[in-house]
Amino acid sequence: MPVPDFVLRLREHIGHDPLWLIGVTAVVVRQDRVLLVRRSDTGAWTPVTGIVDPGEHPAVAAVREVEEEAAVRCDVVGLAAVGVSPEVVHVNGDRAQYLDHTFLCRHLDGEPRPADDESTAADWFPLGDLPEMPQRMRDRIRTAVEYDGAARLIDDRPV
Repeated sequence: MPVPDFVLRLREHIGHDPLWLIGVTAVVVRQDRVLLVRRSDTGAWTPVTGIVDPGEHPAVAAVREVEEEAAVRCDVVGLAAVGVSPEVVHVNGDRAQYLDHTFLCRHLDGEPRPADDESTAADWFPLGDLPEMPQRMRDRIRTAVEYDGAARLIDDRPV
């Protein structure tokens, strides 16, 4: 997974110590289907996720990540949830925790395909027949699809 330049610069100073990062999850829907990508680092199917660049609005980051990872153009319908991830230890030993912004997004155009090296596959899946994925990702999809104009708080950390 490519690491943003600003994170690489921080890692030069702090090594593998934990970083608090701003993340996005883009739940892109088209009729009764949701866009999923198969992550190249874990092999898991998930909605498109990514890190917000310094000074970037999270909604802009969500749209950017969808186009970069899946070659699909979308727009943001609304902020469905804000949540805190558990600490993640990446394969290289870097530790991070994410303040995630889950957005409900609407498909504009494009057919999904892996558009960079962050995913090995991209496709539309029926909302009622999702492949295996982490429960927290299922929860983000459900929350986004149920979006009613109000953002919800999600705490993915173990109790």
